[in-house]
Amino acid sequence: MAKQDRSVLIVGASRGLGLGLARAFLARGWDVTATTRGEAPALAALSPVAPALARVDIDDDVSVARLHADLAGARFDVVFVVAGIADGAHVPLPQGDRATALKVYETNAVSPIRFAETFADRVAPGGLMVLMSSVLGSVSLNESGGWESYRASKAALNTLARSFSIRHGDAPFGTVLMHPGWVRTDMGGPEADIDVATSADGMVAVVEGQLGRRGCAYLDYRGETVAW
Repeated sequence: MAKQDRSVLIVGASRGLGLGLARAFLARGWDVTATTRGEAPALAALSPVAPALARVDIDDDVSVARLHADLAGARFDVVFVVAGIADGAHVPLPQGDRATALKVYETNAVSPIRFAETFADRVAPGGLMVLMSSVLGSVSLNESGGWESYRASKAALNTLARSFSIRHGDAPFGTVLMHPGWVRTDMGGPEADIDVATSADGMVAVVEGQLGRRGCAYLDYRGETVAW
């Protein structure tokens, strides 16, 4: 595909959905900068054009500040924060380890918003701050229970993202919370509905369609609105 004059920063792209997004954005001609916490051979091997690589741990404010400084002067049409964990997801919260639940909350809710705040000045006018959420973060759609700490962390992320969007109401970019679908990844498991490519291709198409829009949207990989 012909190269587009668009750029994306993908935070957490070493494997799974982040890697799939890097591949999908590259295939559509975007300039891609992708971050990892450690070595990422699959990401580095993407071809025919490999993304620019950077290191960051979103749970470490010093690491995030260093990345912000390293990317001084850069502007991205999309900043897409993918990084997240599901430790202890199948254990009911009262029976689980308190430290594990708090770590899930930190990584899935607190750190993405702190990252978004730090990088708000790196989003180009008409661009988007995109945060990887989940339908499991929908309070109104929780009719089956389960995945309690993970659900709560994504619901918290959704609430914090709404506040982030309001706080930056005068900024020239929008905010999108993205549900990727139930995807066959290490987190989603082998019985999930769709593969990584289907999810990633859909999310990139949705993101392209949202460019230039303001406010805060909660969408799935098909572009459909998810109930809060």
